[in-house]
Amino acid sequence: MRRAGAVWAARCGAGSPFPPLGPGMAEPGPGPGQEQQSGPAGKEEAAPAPKKRRLAGGERYVPPPRKLNTGVSFGAAHFAETSYYFEGGLRKVRPYYFDFRTYCKGRWVGRSLLHVFSTEFRAQPLAYYRAAARAGRLRLNEQPVRDLDVVLKNNDFLRNTVHRHEPPVTAQPIQILAEDQEVVVVDKPSSLPVHPCGRFRHNTVIFILGKEHGLQELHTIHRLDRMTSGVLMFAKTVEVSKRIDEQVRERQLEKEYVCRVVGEFPEHEVVCEEPILVVSYKVGVCRVDPKGKFCKTIFQRLSYNGKSSVVKCLPHTGRTHQIRVHLQFLGHPIVNDPIYNMEAWGPDRGKGGKIDKTDEELLKALVEEHRSKQSLDILGIMEEDLNSSAESKDSGDTSDCTKPVQADPSSENSCPAEDAQDPGRNDTAGRASGEKDPLCVECKMIRRDPSPKELVMYLHALRYKGVGFEYCSRMPEWAAEEWEE
Repeated sequence: MRRAGAVWAARCGAGSPFPPLGPGMAEPGPGPGQEQQSGPAGKEEAAPAPKKRRLAGGERYVPPPRKLNTGVSFGAAHFAETSYYFEGGLRKVRPYYFDFRTYCKGRWVGRSLLHVFSTEFRAQPLAYYRAAARAGRLRLNEQPVRDLDVVLKNNDFLRNTVHRHEPPVTAQPIQILAEDQEVVVVDKPSSLPVHPCGRFRHNTVIFILGKEHGLQELHTIHRLDRMTSGVLMFAKTVEVSKRIDEQVRERQLEKEYVCRVVGEFPEHEVVCEEPILVVSYKVGVCRVDPKGKFCKTIFQRLSYNGKSSVVKCLPHTGRTHQIRVHLQFLGHPIVNDPIYNMEAWGPDRGKGGKIDKTDEELLKALVEEHRSKQSLDILGIMEEDLNSSAESKDSGDTSDCTKPVQADPSSENSCPAEDAQDPGRNDTAGRASGEKDPLCVECKMIRRDPSPKELVMYLHALRYKGVGFEYCSRMPEWAAEEWEE
């Protein structure tokens, strides 16, 4: 089956059986001196098999890595993996078969595949991986894995076929605000990730624009948190992307947000310059800390209805969750923020940086609070993710999947942007999507769907301005002066 490359890679979640390909990692393919050809849709021609060197008795052959064909968007083959359906105000994805793929990490070399699964991918029991091997779903260098005791070597290429379930998102459509030969600007609904990451692939802005609007080969210019709505801009060409990236580096871009916060926000302008530190990449939690990175946000109250205030936010830097963390520090968290307005932070909800918990205790309390409400999906994680030890090894380093663009100050880097790596094709797309799978744990579980209301956070990117352009969206309903919950 021919394969399309991608501008973005499908990053595995912390509990996924394999991590993503990192920068400099290559897909198996042509050997030295062999060219990899690509057609108009990014299709590759199969390369002649490289000559095998002579092996010592019993030595296992590892093919050389293949160069990755970068710069091509997700295509029709990826979009055809599954389909959407709508139910109860939610957009849902029919379960589908999907291949997670990775090269052997350096720390895995010399370890058995069984040991790697048992120590780093504990989201599934070993019995699952044994059953997956028997079913032919585990492949090493494109050969079925017969023995999980096989010892891994450098450049080993692993493929794991899973039955994939995605969380639902709001059924609210993506509105296209502007489109020309250079850019596409949309009004992103809350709950939608910008690009494939974690448990999300088809329920993302990139896939919906490709599947429903025929917009492909888009380049992210900036990002919004999954729960943040508002103006989101894409470049149609690499040249335009680079030009706007230069404006980002020169701090020539202006971004304006509106939010609804708890209580009566001060009438005068408020400037917050508290440094912010990432507590957890997996859960996506930050806090004010002297050891954190410098950041600055200017706030101005727009209205107050006796219970909550609408506030304009002007971030001058782009740290993870900057607006949300600064508002929490000021004692006015966003009304329905699923992270920074929770009881887990203590009676003052983190005001003034007062938490009285270690980072580990805070994370545990946040997870337990959402678990009790059956709302882990709101955090973008699932129960199985919490059993994985992958975060301690991988999640703190986003260098292998972060595109060099200005981070959105409300965004979650637990779902970071992805470089021009392989999006992971579904080689098993011929199987019927949506059918019950005998090995799939998710197929045996019943999860509570979130309500459309739970998938909205009162933080909206209202305006995005640069040299030669300015795009705005309408004020959301919850930002009206007379609005009441």
